[in-house]
Amino acid sequence: QVQLVESGGGLVQAGGSLRLSCAASGRTFSSAAAGWFRRAPEKEREFVTAISRSGDTTYYADSVKGRFTISKDNAKNTVYLQMNSLKPEDTAVYYCAAKFGYSGGNSYYTQQYDYNYWGQGTQVTVSS
Repeated sequence: QVQLVESGGGLVQAGGSLRLSCAASGRTFSSAAAGWFRRAPEKEREFVTAISRSGDTTYYADSVKGRFTISKDNAKNTVYLQMNSLKPEDTAVYYCAAKFGYSGGNSYYTQQYDYNYWGQGTQVTVSS
């Protein structure tokens, strides 16, 4: 069983920055694609960004493109989400997800059903 633990959430003013971390245990992130999702108040969980297994391909939701950056450090077994120019509408619980145990191409994944492991989430609150 793979465990994913998110950290780095908190309260920040609009225009500020935060970096979220997702640390994996049980398996190495070098063998997995990863992604970030978020659930805002009164909304369903939505896709934010994803990174391929090799780390050389990324994809972003339009709402965060140009402001957020996903990265992968296999040596530290950690995936990061750098969030800049934060807006109040970014307020949500952020979830890290990983896709382990699949062979094939080096792809990114944008759907919740693509992932087989999830973290418990970390709260990000952006004030006006």
